[in-house]
Amino acid sequence: MILTRRSFMHAGLAAVAMPAPALRAADTLDVVATTGMIADAARYILGDAGSVRALMGPGVDPHSFRQTRSDIVAMTRADLILWHGLYLEAQMEEFLLNLARSRKVVAVAEALDRERLLGHADYDGRFDPHVWMAPAIWTEVVAAIADALQSARPDLAPTFEARTQDYRATVARLHDYAQSVLATVPESARVLVTAHDAFSYFGRAYGLEVLGIQGISTESEAGLNRIRQLVDILVERGIGAVFVETSVSDRNMRALIEGAAASSHEVRIGGELYSDAMGEPGTYEGTYPGMIDHNVTTITRALGGDAPERGMDGNLAAAG
Repeated sequence: MILTRRSFMHAGLAAVAMPAPALRAADTLDVVATTGMIADAARYILGDAGSVRALMGPGVDPHSFRQTRSDIVAMTRADLILWHGLYLEAQMEEFLLNLARSRKVVAVAEALDRERLLGHADYDGRFDPHVWMAPAIWTEVVAAIADALQSARPDLAPTFEARTQDYRATVARLHDYAQSVLATVPESARVLVTAHDAFSYFGRAYGLEVLGIQGISTESEAGLNRIRQLVDILVERGIGAVFVETSVSDRNMRALIEGAAASSHEVRIGGELYSDAMGEPGTYEGTYPGMIDHNVTTITRALGGDAPERGMDGNLAAAG
């Protein structure tokens, strides 16, 4: 059967009409999270007190993701649904807001102080949702995830609180590591060119100029004028490395490299970064700490800074 947007919404509205199941004290929590970054924190905090399913896996673009029939079933049966908010899950937002009428549905990034958030010229009236790129901000989202779990299982609040502090301590170490190694990148090389504007919080946190081919949402198209503009910047400023993303096509980035080559300026791929999704499950890069560690280490080394090849604690996969 081919599912249309109307059939998705019909199924979602039907699900909303179902009464939410009562959670008994002895039950384990059944949690659904939209993104891998949210799921990673929830899994750690929850421990063996329940299970967490992430709807969006490696390489999935959350800006264009639409819920499947199995996703709808999982969410309508879950005790708690955690989503990002800030219009990241643009195609799911209407469904999630409807679902919140009868289920415990929490948009965890909406808890952030608006003064911490960035706007964008191409994103009128909304904030840049990519807050996980700055560990110092993401730790506040982790606190909101913990609050939602504690609200669902207040009897386990002390355990959840202890595990939350452990997780946030790791995130704090990531921030310290990023500050330390990115500070070694030469001033003239502190330019991060990526497929779309997912790294603005990262750039603000660590003093890098960020240039994206596409806007904040991958739904925006990169015009020829934007590519020509970036080619001119690469050539004029002698920028020698650009970065592709695991969840975005590299087509525009290849066009950028070819454009620079036509102007007799060589640009190489500095590495592949995790932007809107983490790495493969079961790997270090498939966790939030591993995702950020990989990005920080890859960017630092590609831009001429000094960082250990295997990252903060030697856990990154060996190059090649």
